[in-house]
Amino acid sequence: MARLLADRPADALTTGQISKALGHSSGAVVQAVETLVKRGEADRIGTGKQFRANAKTAAAGRTPVISPPGTHSPRAAAATARTTAPAPAPAPKQTGPIRRAGGQLYHPRELADLPDVEALARLRDADIPVLLYGPPGTGKTSLVEAAFPDLLTVAGDGDTTVGDLIGEYTQDDDGKYVFKYGPLVVAMQEGRALLIDDATLISPKVMASLYPAMDGRRQIQVKAHKGETIQAKAGFFVVAGHNPGVHGAVLTEALASRFSVQIQVGTDYDLALALRIDARVVRVARNLAKQVELGELGWAPQLRELLSYQKTEAVLGTRAALANLVGIAPIEDRDAVAEAVSKAVGVRQLAPLTLGKQLSAATAPAARQTPGSTASANRGRQR
Repeated sequence: MARLLADRPADALTTGQISKALGHSSGAVVQAVETLVKRGEADRIGTGKQFRANAKTAAAGRTPVISPPGTHSPRAAAATARTTAPAPAPAPKQTGPIRRAGGQLYHPRELADLPDVEALARLRDADIPVLLYGPPGTGKTSLVEAAFPDLLTVAGDGDTTVGDLIGEYTQDDDGKYVFKYGPLVVAMQEGRALLIDDATLISPKVMASLYPAMDGRRQIQVKAHKGETIQAKAGFFVVAGHNPGVHGAVLTEALASRFSVQIQVGTDYDLALALRIDARVVRVARNLAKQVELGELGWAPQLRELLSYQKTEAVLGTRAALANLVGIAPIEDRDAVAEAVSKAVGVRQLAPLTLGKQLSAATAPAARQTPGSTASANRGRQR
């Protein structure tokens, strides 16, 4: 890739152009070019997806590099497997925190004796669709974002339509109607990873439009746009998220059968402790989670709620953060959560965070005044 950029020093190339020229998957190209940029061996043009050679690119192109897992398309890997003996799996590399696109850190966890991000990368190389399932807030989306920098996401719900996946006609600034491709088509055309979040909230009829892209055909027909056929490029990969406890979430047999690997995702309470979340609150959450597993309770705080508790405590104090933790529990489980939290932290009569009585002028905090407002007040007193 470095040699390609160095041979065309005046050109700003997109990842799609690089992928086509090299014959590699777009996903692998995205990861490789991001590595070149981080090492200062290529330049990103603006904030887009174009890249150009710099003074260090040619030298990088002369240095041989052994490609890690995740850099070859499924077809190339399959062809190699037919002609050579399987090589021993390389040691996993990514074990430390990974910075996601939004800037947040993701801490990899173990999956099949590998870091979870490495396991997902290998499944992508083998074109094996993955379904992640577990309670909301356990880090399913975070894992996928950390594993695939080129990710596109569809946030599913009961109102998601075929147009939301494939595309639809929209009106441009000139008042003309043009067809805009949806994330499914874009992911297929560019060989990118696609996350269908909350997939089991989407109508089965809508989800059916995705299935031809996931089977051996790897193509779909866009009936709304002249019936054109879209063929998936190498690197296209589908991951779905499923929250079993959410009202309306239905995992149909047709949907489940499309995902050969299904991975349960729960909260890593040891990670919560490592992130210095109040150990008493983490212990309560762990115990409540055990009650959920036994069917004695319907809700327990997950990592998302624990991180929210930590942030709220830093701003409003411990008691307010505890009250908020109780308040976000479902009504049917709120009393049990309040009792468990109260016992663990020694706070009595713990109730949801609620507005109290109105503050009087004597007890209200002094209002912030600007220099101008202070001067006006002084002039008023002088009069």
